[in-house]
Amino acid sequence: MRLILVGPPGAGKGTQAVQLAKHYKIPHISTGDIFRANLKNGTELGKQAQSFMDRGELVPDSVTNEMVRERLGNSDVGNGFLLDGFPRNTNQAEVLDGILKAKNMPLDAALELKIDHAEIIKRLSGRRTCRGCGASSHIEFEKPKVAGVCDKCQGELYQREDDKEEVVSRRLEIYSEQTEPIISFYKSAGLLKNISALGEVSEITKNAIAILK
Repeated sequence: MRLILVGPPGAGKGTQAVQLAKHYKIPHISTGDIFRANLKNGTELGKQAQSFMDRGELVPDSVTNEMVRERLGNSDVGNGFLLDGFPRNTNQAEVLDGILKAKNMPLDAALELKIDHAEIIKRLSGRRTCRGCGASSHIEFEKPKVAGVCDKCQGELYQREDDKEEVVSRRLEIYSEQTEPIISFYKSAGLLKNISALGEVSEITKNAIAILK
């Protein structure tokens, strides 16, 4: 299975990626992991990425594309892969298409996790993180026994900056502008499958496997 996951921040892509990669026995390739590996190993691409990050700039597509190209050259992708966090725009989608065609490894599907933006804002802005152990809870869906106190270590619960409603709303705007166009790209290629991102993790995974058959 050669698969990419698409969906807005907060849709649960990371969680589903782990479950699906385990089911299909394929590597879960996230752009975050690729970046960290290149930075840690001090590769040429890692150094290029670091130079942009040091200036507070976004790492350009050209560098990200090359990191993904190198990762897809590893032997562990022979039986398939699951890409999480890439592509993020139509330029990256076109480059990925070229990489896979050159390797004779066409995509089997682009799986979209569908969820309303209002639901995402409720999910993420209600999340609270422990300053002590880093555990997460939620003011509505996973309430701590004592308000503002972590169940695990009794540390203080707080709202991370990127979980604040205005920040979440901005992230969703960026997603709509930059990433949603790739849904049309994969739909026109006949590769798009979509499922609801609402419900229990196991139920969503089961639905994904059923539609990918």
